[in-house]
Amino acid sequence: MSEQKYIEAVGSEASALRHGLSDGFAPFEDDVLGDEEPSVEEIMKGSFKSPSALEGIGGTYGPYQLVGHGPEPTNDKCGTFRRFMGCSRPEFHNKVVFDKQGRLVNCSGKGYFRPVFNSCDKPSCPTCYEKGWAIREAKNVDFRLEQVSKQFGQIEHAIVALPPKYWSLSYEDLRKKCLEVLRSRGIIGGAVVWHAFRYANAEESRVAGVSFGWRFSPHFHVLGFIQGGYKCRGCFTCRRGCGGFVDKNYRLNEVDGCYVKVKGKRKSVFGSAWYLLHHSSIRTDKRRFRVVTWWGVASYRRLKISKELRAEYDEKHRKKCPICGSALVRHEYCGRDSRVIALFRKRRGARETVEGFFDKASDWVEVGERGSGSYE
Repeated sequence: MSEQKYIEAVGSEASALRHGLSDGFAPFEDDVLGDEEPSVEEIMKGSFKSPSALEGIGGTYGPYQLVGHGPEPTNDKCGTFRRFMGCSRPEFHNKVVFDKQGRLVNCSGKGYFRPVFNSCDKPSCPTCYEKGWAIREAKNVDFRLEQVSKQFGQIEHAIVALPPKYWSLSYEDLRKKCLEVLRSRGIIGGAVVWHAFRYANAEESRVAGVSFGWRFSPHFHVLGFIQGGYKCRGCFTCRRGCGGFVDKNYRLNEVDGCYVKVKGKRKSVFGSAWYLLHHSSIRTDKRRFRVVTWWGVASYRRLKISKELRAEYDEKHRKKCPICGSALVRHEYCGRDSRVIALFRKRRGARETVEGFFDKASDWVEVGERGSGSYE
Protein backbone atom coordinates (compact mmCIF):
# COMPACT_ATOMS: atom_id res chain seq x y z
CA MET A 1 0.00 0.00 0.00
CA SER A 2 1.32 3.47 -0.87
CA GLU A 3 2.04 6.02 1.85
CA GLN A 4 -0.82 8.24 0.62
CA LYS A 5 -3.38 5.43 0.67
CA TYR A 6 -2.17 4.38 4.11
CA ILE A 7 -2.67 7.92 5.45
CA GLU A 8 -6.15 8.07 3.94
CA ALA A 9 -7.11 4.75 5.54
CA VAL A 10 -5.60 5.36 8.97
CA GLY A 11 -6.49 9.06 9.17
CA SER A 12 -10.09 8.11 9.91
CA GLU A 13 -10.46 5.26 12.40
CA ALA A 14 -13.82 4.23 10.97
CA SER A 15 -12.34 4.14 7.46
CA ALA A 16 -9.37 2.15 8.66
CA LEU A 17 -11.54 -0.50 10.24
CA ARG A 18 -13.73 -0.85 7.16
CA HIS A 19 -10.80 -0.96 4.76
CA GLY A 20 -10.19 -4.22 2.90
CA LEU A 21 -12.98 -6.27 4.48
CA SER A 22 -13.25 -9.53 2.57
CA ASP A 23 -16.39 -10.82 4.27
CA GLY A 24 -18.43 -7.60 4.14
CA PHE A 25 -18.45 -7.41 7.95
CA ALA A 26 -18.83 -3.76 9.02
CA PRO A 27 -18.74 -3.91 12.83
CA PHE A 28 -19.59 -0.31 13.74
CA GLU A 29 -21.66 1.14 10.89
CA ASP A 30 -24.85 -0.47 12.19
CA ASP A 31 -24.60 0.70 15.81
CA VAL A 32 -27.63 3.02 15.80
CA LEU A 33 -27.88 3.12 19.59
CA GLY A 34 -25.13 5.74 19.88
CA ASP A 35 -23.11 6.30 23.04
CA GLU A 36 -25.35 7.80 25.74
CA GLU A 37 -24.37 8.73 29.30
CA PRO A 38 -27.57 9.34 31.31
CA SER A 39 -27.59 10.39 34.97
CA VAL A 40 -29.38 8.56 37.80
CA GLU A 41 -32.02 11.31 37.81
CA GLU A 42 -32.73 10.90 34.08
CA ILE A 43 -32.98 7.13 34.49
CA MET A 44 -35.34 7.25 37.47
CA LYS A 45 -37.57 9.92 35.88
CA GLY A 46 -37.90 7.79 32.77
CA SER A 47 -36.77 10.68 30.54
CA PHE A 48 -34.11 8.48 28.92
CA LYS A 49 -35.53 5.99 26.43
CA SER A 50 -34.48 2.43 27.01
CA PRO A 51 -32.48 0.81 24.18
CA SER A 52 -34.01 -2.54 25.12
CA ALA A 53 -37.50 -1.04 24.86
CA LEU A 54 -36.99 -0.05 21.23
CA GLU A 55 -39.34 -1.53 18.67
CA GLY A 56 -38.31 -4.79 17.17
CA ILE A 57 -38.20 -8.50 17.67
CA GLY A 58 -35.43 -10.79 18.81
CA GLY A 59 -33.33 -10.60 21.94
CA THR A 60 -32.79 -14.37 22.29
CA TYR A 61 -30.36 -16.63 20.47
CA GLY A 62 -29.41 -20.04 21.80
CA PRO A 63 -28.38 -19.63 25.45
CA TYR A 64 -27.99 -15.83 25.08
CA GLN A 65 -30.71 -13.36 26.04
CA LEU A 66 -30.97 -9.58 26.14
CA VAL A 67 -31.24 -8.28 29.72
CA GLY A 68 -34.78 -7.48 30.83
CA HIS A 69 -36.23 -10.06 28.44
CA GLY A 70 -37.08 -12.71 31.01
CA PRO A 71 -40.59 -14.21 30.77
CA GLU A 72 -42.00 -12.43 33.84
CA PRO A 73 -40.98 -10.54 37.02
CA THR A 74 -39.05 -12.64 39.53
CA ASN A 75 -41.82 -12.33 42.14
CA ASP A 76 -44.95 -10.35 43.01
CA LYS A 77 -43.00 -7.70 44.88
CA CYS A 78 -40.86 -6.59 41.93
CA GLY A 79 -41.41 -2.89 41.31
CA THR A 80 -43.95 -2.43 44.10
CA PHE A 81 -43.81 0.32 46.71
CA ARG A 82 -41.51 -0.48 49.64
CA ARG A 83 -41.23 2.59 51.88
CA PHE A 84 -40.70 6.33 52.06
CA MET A 85 -37.32 7.88 52.81
CA GLY A 86 -37.12 11.51 53.81
CA CYS A 87 -36.09 14.35 56.08
CA SER A 88 -38.72 16.02 58.27
CA ARG A 89 -36.66 18.41 60.44
CA PRO A 90 -38.30 21.83 59.88
CA GLU A 91 -35.82 23.52 62.22
CA PHE A 92 -33.23 23.18 59.43
CA HIS A 93 -35.61 23.94 56.57
CA ASN A 94 -36.34 27.62 57.05
CA LYS A 95 -35.09 28.57 53.59
CA VAL A 96 -36.09 28.89 49.94
CA VAL A 97 -34.74 26.37 47.40
CA PHE A 98 -35.26 25.48 43.74
CA ASP A 99 -37.24 22.34 42.92
CA LYS A 100 -36.45 20.03 39.97
CA GLN A 101 -38.50 22.22 37.64
CA GLY A 102 -36.43 25.29 38.56
CA ARG A 103 -39.22 26.89 40.61
CA LEU A 104 -38.60 28.52 43.99
CA VAL A 105 -40.12 26.67 46.97
CA ASN A 106 -40.47 28.10 50.46
CA CYS A 107 -39.50 25.12 52.65
CA SER A 108 -40.49 26.61 56.00
CA GLY A 109 -42.36 23.87 57.88
CA LYS A 110 -41.82 21.40 55.04
CA GLY A 111 -39.82 18.22 54.61
CA TYR A 112 -38.50 16.26 51.64
CA PHE A 113 -39.66 12.70 50.91
CA ARG A 114 -39.23 10.11 48.17
CA PRO A 115 -40.63 6.62 47.61
CA VAL A 116 -38.42 3.54 47.40
CA PHE A 117 -39.50 0.45 45.45
CA ASN A 118 -38.71 -3.23 45.78
CA SER A 119 -36.19 -4.68 43.36
CA CYS A 120 -34.93 -8.25 42.92
CA ASP A 121 -31.79 -6.82 41.20
CA LYS A 122 -31.72 -9.57 38.59
CA PRO A 123 -30.65 -8.73 35.02
CA SER A 124 -33.34 -10.98 33.49
CA CYS A 125 -36.25 -9.32 35.32
CA PRO A 126 -38.25 -7.05 32.93
CA THR A 127 -39.40 -4.93 35.88
CA CYS A 128 -36.21 -4.52 37.92
CA TYR A 129 -33.30 -4.66 35.48
CA GLU A 130 -33.51 -1.01 34.40
CA LYS A 131 -33.80 0.90 37.70
CA GLY A 132 -32.49 -1.81 40.00
CA TRP A 133 -29.82 -4.16 38.68
CA ALA A 134 -28.33 -1.84 36.01
CA ILE A 135 -28.00 1.11 38.43
CA ARG A 136 -26.39 -1.05 41.11
CA GLU A 137 -23.89 -2.59 38.68
CA ALA A 138 -23.09 0.79 37.07
CA LYS A 139 -22.28 2.24 40.49
CA ASN A 140 -19.92 -0.69 41.16
CA VAL A 141 -18.18 -0.12 37.81
CA ASP A 142 -17.91 3.62 38.48
CA PHE A 143 -16.44 3.04 41.94
CA ARG A 144 -13.86 0.46 40.92
CA LEU A 145 -12.68 2.33 37.82
CA GLU A 146 -12.42 5.53 39.85
CA GLN A 147 -9.86 3.82 42.10
CA VAL A 148 -7.88 2.41 39.14
CA SER A 149 -7.82 5.77 37.35
CA LYS A 150 -5.83 7.29 40.22
CA GLN A 151 -2.84 5.31 38.93
CA PHE A 152 -3.59 4.70 35.25
CA GLY A 153 -5.33 7.91 34.18
CA GLN A 154 -8.15 8.47 31.68
CA ILE A 155 -10.96 5.89 31.44
CA GLU A 156 -11.75 5.04 27.81
CA HIS A 157 -14.70 3.28 26.18
CA ALA A 158 -13.66 0.76 23.52
CA ILE A 159 -15.69 -1.67 21.41
CA VAL A 160 -14.20 -5.01 20.39
CA ALA A 161 -15.89 -6.61 17.37
CA LEU A 162 -14.93 -10.14 16.40
CA PRO A 163 -15.57 -11.24 12.78
CA PRO A 164 -18.22 -13.92 12.05
CA LYS A 165 -15.64 -16.71 11.85
CA TYR A 166 -15.44 -16.59 15.68
CA TRP A 167 -19.17 -16.44 16.40
CA SER A 168 -19.58 -20.18 16.80
CA LEU A 169 -17.14 -20.22 19.73
CA SER A 170 -18.33 -20.52 23.32
CA TYR A 171 -18.66 -17.39 25.46
CA GLU A 172 -15.49 -18.35 27.36
CA ASP A 173 -13.48 -18.60 24.13
CA LEU A 174 -14.98 -15.37 22.76
CA ARG A 175 -13.97 -13.53 25.93
CA LYS A 176 -10.49 -15.05 25.81
CA LYS A 177 -10.11 -13.84 22.23
CA CYS A 178 -11.39 -10.40 23.24
CA LEU A 179 -8.75 -10.06 25.97
CA GLU A 180 -6.06 -11.22 23.56
CA VAL A 181 -7.10 -8.49 21.10
CA LEU A 182 -7.19 -5.84 23.85
CA ARG A 183 -3.69 -6.70 25.09
CA SER A 184 -2.27 -6.57 21.56
CA ARG A 185 -3.67 -3.03 21.15
CA GLY A 186 -2.16 -1.81 24.41
CA ILE A 187 -5.34 -1.81 26.52
CA ILE A 188 -4.16 -2.93 29.94
CA GLY A 189 -7.31 -3.60 31.96
CA GLY A 190 -10.82 -2.57 32.89
CA ALA A 191 -14.44 -3.74 32.93
CA VAL A 192 -15.67 -5.94 30.07
CA VAL A 193 -19.40 -5.96 29.22
CA TRP A 194 -20.81 -8.76 27.04
CA HIS A 195 -23.21 -7.89 24.19
CA ALA A 196 -24.60 -10.75 22.14
CA PHE A 197 -26.91 -8.61 19.99
CA ARG A 198 -27.05 -5.53 17.78
CA TYR A 199 -30.13 -3.48 16.99
CA ALA A 200 -31.39 -2.34 13.58
CA ASN A 201 -34.28 0.07 13.16
CA ALA A 202 -36.70 -0.19 10.25
CA GLU A 203 -34.69 2.05 7.91
CA GLU A 204 -31.35 0.41 8.64
CA SER A 205 -32.76 -3.07 8.21
CA ARG A 206 -34.02 -2.05 4.76
CA VAL A 207 -30.81 -0.30 3.63
CA ALA A 208 -28.29 -2.75 5.11
CA GLY A 209 -30.33 -5.85 4.39
CA VAL A 210 -30.30 -7.08 7.98
CA SER A 211 -33.18 -8.27 10.15
CA PHE A 212 -35.34 -5.69 11.93
CA GLY A 213 -34.87 -5.55 15.70
CA TRP A 214 -32.25 -7.40 17.70
CA ARG A 215 -30.00 -9.85 15.87
CA PHE A 216 -27.14 -12.06 17.02
CA SER A 217 -23.83 -10.21 16.54
CA PRO A 218 -21.49 -10.86 19.50
CA HIS A 219 -19.11 -8.11 20.61
CA PHE A 220 -17.66 -6.65 23.80
CA HIS A 221 -17.62 -3.18 25.30
CA VAL A 222 -14.73 -2.19 27.54
CA LEU A 223 -14.37 0.65 30.03
CA GLY A 224 -10.67 0.61 30.74
CA PHE A 225 -7.20 2.01 30.30
CA ILE A 226 -4.79 2.35 27.38
CA GLN A 227 -1.06 2.11 28.04
CA GLY A 228 0.30 5.65 27.70
CA GLY A 229 -3.19 7.07 27.07
CA TYR A 230 -5.22 7.51 23.89
CA LYS A 231 -3.34 10.12 21.85
CA CYS A 232 -5.16 9.72 18.53
CA ARG A 233 -8.23 11.76 19.52
CA GLY A 234 -8.19 14.90 17.41
CA CYS A 235 -4.96 13.88 15.64
CA PHE A 236 -4.92 14.24 11.84
CA THR A 237 -1.26 13.36 11.21
CA CYS A 238 -1.39 9.55 11.27
CA ARG A 239 1.44 8.02 9.28
CA ARG A 240 3.04 4.64 8.83
CA GLY A 241 4.82 3.64 12.02
CA CYS A 242 3.68 6.65 14.08
CA GLY A 243 2.95 4.23 16.93
CA GLY A 244 -0.47 5.70 17.69
CA PHE A 245 -3.40 3.53 18.72
CA VAL A 246 -5.15 3.80 15.35
CA ASP A 247 -1.95 2.97 13.47
CA LYS A 248 -1.34 -0.11 15.66
CA ASN A 249 -4.99 -1.13 15.45
CA TYR A 250 -4.99 -0.93 11.65
CA ARG A 251 -1.81 -3.00 11.34
CA LEU A 252 -3.03 -5.70 13.76
CA ASN A 253 -6.39 -5.84 12.02
CA GLU A 254 -4.60 -7.07 8.89
CA VAL A 255 -3.19 -9.91 11.01
CA ASP A 256 -6.08 -11.05 13.24
CA GLY A 257 -9.13 -9.58 11.44
CA CYS A 258 -10.52 -8.12 14.71
CA TYR A 259 -11.70 -4.57 15.20
CA VAL A 260 -11.34 -2.15 18.11
CA LYS A 261 -12.91 1.28 18.19
CA VAL A 262 -12.29 3.89 20.91
CA LYS A 263 -15.27 6.19 21.48
CA GLY A 264 -15.26 9.81 22.63
CA LYS A 265 -13.98 11.03 25.98
CA ARG A 266 -16.20 9.99 28.89
CA LYS A 267 -18.39 12.62 30.57
CA SER A 268 -19.86 10.17 33.08
CA VAL A 269 -18.43 6.71 33.79
CA PHE A 270 -21.61 5.77 35.65
CA GLY A 271 -23.77 6.88 32.72
CA SER A 272 -21.60 4.98 30.22
CA ALA A 273 -21.67 1.82 32.34
CA TRP A 274 -25.45 1.97 32.84
CA TYR A 275 -26.06 2.48 29.13
CA LEU A 276 -23.86 -0.49 28.20
CA LEU A 277 -25.46 -2.70 30.82
CA HIS A 278 -28.93 -1.70 29.71
CA HIS A 279 -28.70 -3.61 26.43
CA SER A 280 -26.10 -6.18 27.50
CA SER A 281 -26.68 -9.95 27.44
CA ILE A 282 -26.90 -12.86 29.85
CA ARG A 283 -26.66 -16.63 29.51
CA THR A 284 -29.82 -18.50 30.40
CA ASP A 285 -27.89 -21.73 30.92
CA LYS A 286 -25.88 -20.24 33.80
CA ARG A 287 -27.56 -19.49 37.11
CA ARG A 288 -25.07 -16.80 38.17
CA PHE A 289 -23.73 -15.37 34.96
CA ARG A 290 -21.70 -12.17 35.37
CA VAL A 291 -22.39 -9.60 32.66
CA VAL A 292 -19.46 -7.46 33.87
CA THR A 293 -16.05 -9.08 34.30
CA TRP A 294 -12.76 -7.52 35.34
CA TRP A 295 -9.28 -8.10 33.97
CA GLY A 296 -5.74 -6.68 33.87
CA VAL A 297 -4.96 -3.76 36.16
CA ALA A 298 -8.60 -3.68 37.34
CA SER A 299 -8.87 -7.40 38.16
CA TYR A 300 -9.73 -8.55 41.67
CA ARG A 301 -6.34 -10.23 41.92
CA ARG A 302 -4.36 -7.07 41.16
CA LEU A 303 -6.59 -4.44 42.74
CA LYS A 304 -7.61 -4.70 46.39
CA ILE A 305 -9.94 -1.97 47.69
CA SER A 306 -10.56 -1.28 51.38
CA LYS A 307 -14.03 -1.18 52.91
CA GLU A 308 -13.29 2.37 54.05
CA LEU A 309 -12.92 3.58 50.45
CA ARG A 310 -16.20 1.93 49.49
CA ALA A 311 -17.98 3.50 52.46
CA GLU A 312 -16.57 6.89 51.47
CA TYR A 313 -17.85 6.47 47.90
CA ASP A 314 -21.31 5.35 49.08
CA GLU A 315 -21.58 8.32 51.43
CA LYS A 316 -20.58 10.74 48.66
CA HIS A 317 -23.27 9.37 46.30
CA ARG A 318 -25.99 8.78 48.89
CA LYS A 319 -29.35 10.48 48.32
CA LYS A 320 -29.59 13.48 50.63
CA CYS A 321 -32.14 16.08 51.58
CA PRO A 322 -32.02 18.89 48.95
CA ILE A 323 -32.96 21.43 51.65
CA CYS A 324 -30.43 20.81 54.43
CA GLY A 325 -28.14 18.09 53.01
CA SER A 326 -28.94 15.57 55.75
CA ALA A 327 -29.14 11.82 55.07
CA LEU A 328 -32.65 10.52 54.38
CA VAL A 329 -34.25 8.20 56.93
CA ARG A 330 -37.35 6.03 56.79
CA HIS A 331 -40.68 7.80 57.32
CA GLU A 332 -44.36 6.90 57.59
CA TYR A 333 -47.15 9.16 56.35
CA CYS A 334 -49.83 10.11 58.89
CA GLY A 335 -51.68 12.81 56.96
CA ARG A 336 -54.94 12.61 55.01
CA ASP A 337 -53.91 13.60 51.49
CA SER A 338 -55.18 10.86 49.18
CA ARG A 339 -52.56 11.77 46.56
CA VAL A 340 -49.78 10.75 48.94
CA ILE A 341 -51.58 7.60 50.04
CA ALA A 342 -51.99 6.68 46.36
CA LEU A 343 -48.20 6.42 46.08
CA PHE A 344 -48.42 3.16 47.99
CA ARG A 345 -50.19 1.65 45.00
CA LYS A 346 -47.67 2.88 42.45
CA ARG A 347 -45.46 0.36 40.67
CA ARG A 348 -42.15 1.21 39.13
CA GLY A 349 -42.52 1.29 35.36
CA ALA A 350 -42.09 3.32 32.19
CA ARG A 351 -45.55 4.90 32.41
CA GLU A 352 -45.62 5.62 36.13
CA THR A 353 -42.73 7.70 37.40
CA VAL A 354 -42.74 8.86 41.02
CA GLU A 355 -40.18 11.47 42.10
CA GLY A 356 -39.18 13.04 45.38
CA PHE A 357 -41.44 15.81 46.67
CA PHE A 358 -41.80 18.49 49.35
CA ASP A 359 -44.62 18.12 51.89
CA LYS A 360 -45.77 19.40 55.28
CA ALA A 361 -43.31 17.97 57.83
CA SER A 362 -45.98 17.55 60.53
CA ASP A 363 -47.75 14.93 58.34
CA TRP A 364 -44.76 12.58 58.56
CA VAL A 365 -43.28 10.47 61.36
CA GLU A 366 -39.66 9.38 61.38
CA VAL A 367 -39.22 5.62 61.84
CA GLY A 368 -36.04 4.26 63.42
CA GLU A 369 -33.07 6.10 64.84
CA ARG A 370 -30.59 7.97 62.68
CA GLY A 371 -27.44 5.94 62.17
CA SER A 372 -29.36 2.65 62.41
CA GLY A 373 -28.46 1.68 58.86
CA SER A 374 -31.88 2.45 57.34
CA TYR A 375 -30.66 5.29 55.14
CA GLU A 376 -30.68 5.27 51.32
